[in-house]
Parts: sequence; structure tokens; C-alpha cells
Amino acid sequence: MIKYTRFFIIVLLAVSAFGAKAQSTATSSSPYSQFGLGDIVPQVLPQNIAMGDISTATNSIGGYFNINPLNPSSYSTIHYTVIDMGLYSDILTLNQTGQASQTNANFRLSHVAFALPVTSRSALSFGLLPYSQLGYNYKTTQKNFGTGAAADTNAVNYIYSGDGGLSKAYIGYGFGIGKHFSIGGNVSYIFGKLQEYSSTEIPTLPGTLNSREENSYAIGGINYDYGAQYTIDFSNTKHLILGYSASANSQINSQYTHIVSQYTYDSSGNENVALDSITSTKAPKTKIQLPQINHFGLTFVNEGKYLIGAEYSTANWSQLSIGGVNQGLQNSQTYNLGGQITPNINALGNYWATVDYKLGFIYDKTYIDVADPLNNTSTNIRSYAVTFGLGLPLHPSATAFYKINFAAEVGQRGTLANGLVKENYVNLHLSFTLNDKWFIKYKLE
Repeated sequence: MIKYTRFFIIVLLAVSAFGAKAQSTATSSSPYSQFGLGDIVPQVLPQNIAMGDISTATNSIGGYFNINPLNPSSYSTIHYTVIDMGLYSDILTLNQTGQASQTNANFRLSHVAFALPVTSRSALSFGLLPYSQLGYNYKTTQKNFGTGAAADTNAVNYIYSGDGGLSKAYIGYGFGIGKHFSIGGNVSYIFGKLQEYSSTEIPTLPGTLNSREENSYAIGGINYDYGAQYTIDFSNTKHLILGYSASANSQINSQYTHIVSQYTYDSSGNENVALDSITSTKAPKTKIQLPQINHFGLTFVNEGKYLIGAEYSTANWSQLSIGGVNQGLQNSQTYNLGGQITPNINALGNYWATVDYKLGFIYDKTYIDVADPLNNTSTNIRSYAVTFGLGLPLHPSATAFYKINFAAEVGQRGTLANGLVKENYVNLHLSFTLNDKWFIKYKLE
């Protein structure tokens, strides 16, 4: 156990340190992350991501005990101590009519999660997950000093950017009621900072004072998740699992800060330190009203051989308000389909027969509706993705079992219509899962 765990932790820390050194606080490059609280990250680990994010009606997967924060009732099936930690990277290409495509890459630690069995039908789980990510940077230019007059030869650049994100620290408990039914809940603390900037620059007019407006939100507050699963047994190995889980429409705290500053560039084109702050305001704390999010799923499991499931989620993002101001979002709907197959989980002479092979599909009608005031229309932003991955078992010890989980999402979001941006993305996930018996009473003879 020690050598596998130590090796993965060393790799995790090394690549995390490299990523932190190589990047800013932004963990996204999507212009669509500027809506709401940023891009919302599904509370799903790589072993489920590879199957199209299905998780509401899953618990143990491929013979391993699995942490499933999306539905805390699933903790009731955990009989070993479980540790799960992972990394995430994405490659995003932005396309827009009349503009050259742009490709960006981001990297971050994705999650750290733990679970401990309490009784034969209950377990406790806690960990740290990403909740949302914010990161974008784009520029628009108006010629003739923005006036349109031929005498004005200088252009004005309007630069918009944002970075930051929210994290979710949770602790939860799930327990079984009878043989077939289980319920559970998480208490979470959502926290982080979201920063957005808008700058006005006149690059061709020497000595001009450029201006920047910064709007930031320091966020923190309690949120609740809950769920239930019901299992229908067809035999000792074949089961149908029905699942429901939800995230409550709770309120969390937000403190808004507004700063307007002026700055210049040196002769080499580098930005100088801000000359002064014209305005610096810290508003009293206000509330963010989160939406109610509901997940419905069903999964058919043939233990040790295959799993297939489907899921539907809906979220009332039209309820999202910050400081009493509704954010103008739409309710979202997500459809998920996926599964996995393990050719022969007990094969001795063929390692690849013991590997989990996963495939899935995601369709998301997002909460983003971009208005076109000129044509009095709006465009809903939708995304589509194919997911796939592997569950790679490692050599077990006397009391512990290990697995490397790899997942990839290949998809697109947005459209080229109405001057909008279409994103093509590849998201990569890697995690290490440990199942171990930590509390064993030994008898001395």
C-alpha cells in the first residue's frame, strides 16, 4: 500500500506545483464562464466521468468501493477505507466567424476525497472538490477613437477578463435502511473568489492614462446535498439501482469589492504599476441565492461484468441571484448515458481482461441564453460530449486494492451563429483510488 500511495502523492504534488507555477489563478479559458458563478463543475469523480457522468444511481464500480459525492446515499455500500485523489487538464479551442481560432490549456488538482466505514451499512465521507471555475480574456477594438470620425486615427481597445473559482469542502454520511434502501446527506462549505476586469486602452496615443474597472466577489457559505437509492435484486449479481439526489437552494455569503484604477505602459509595452485608484469600495455582505438542482438516475449492474445507466438532471438557475439581483440565467437540463464492461475480472494470465472499459454521452442544455438585441432574439448555449476511459487495477496487497482511473471528455459547446463562440474541448482526468482495511483487530495465539 505504502509504495503505491507514496508514489502517487509525490507525482500529484510535483505536477500540482508545476501547474501552480506555470499558470495564473484562472483554471478555465472559456468566455462562457463569465455567466453566473463561472463554469459549474459536476460533483463527479473520473470513474463516473468516463461513463458520461452517470452517478446518481451508482455506488460500487468494477468490484471497488467508490466515493460518489453527488449521491451521498451511496456511502452506505462502502466497507473499506477509501482514498481518491486526482488531476484535471483541459485543452480548449475557441472559434468565431471572421477570427483566427485560439487554443488554450489549463491544469489543476481536481479532488481529494476520503471515506470511512462506520457500520456494515453506513459510512462517512469528506473531501475537497471544485465547484466552479472562472477564466476568460477577450478584446474588442473600435477604430477612429470610437467616434467614427475620419479625423480620429487612434483606436480604442476594450479588454474584458476574469479569473478565480469556487471550491467545495464537504462531509457526508450515508446509511442503509433494510436491505434495499439507503439515504444520505452532505454538508458543504462553498468558498472562493471571483474577479472580473474591464479595461479601456488607447495603445497608439502616447502618455494616455488607461483605466481598469475591477469587480470581485469573496464568497463563502453552507450548502446541503441529499440523496437516496433503491436496489432491486434479480439475482445475487444482477441489480437495478434507482437513484435520486439534489443540491438545496441555500443562500451563501458574498462580499463585493469595486475598484477603478489608472495605469500606463512603458516604452517596451509592459504595464506599469497602477498610478492610483479613482474608486475603491467594499460593499456590505450580501447573499447569493443558489438554485435547487435535481438528479434522477437508473443503473443496471451485473457485478464484475458490466454496468449501464442513464440520468436526467435539471437545475433552476433562473433562481440565481447575487445581492438580490437576478442573474438572468435559464433553467438547465442535462441528459447522460453511459456504462462500462470488464471482460474477465478474475483473469490471471491476461491483465487487459481485468481492465474496466468505459464509454458515455452527455447532452447539456445549459443555463446560458445569449441575447441579440439587434434582432430581438436569443441563443441558448448547448454542449455535447462523448466520454471514455479506463479503470486500471494495480497489484493488490494483503489488505488493500488499488486502481488508476483515466477519463476523457471530447465535445463542443456553443455555436458560430449570431457572432457567437463555438468551443471544441478535450478534458482529461486522472485519479488514484485506494481501498484498504485500516481497522483490523488481530488475535495473538
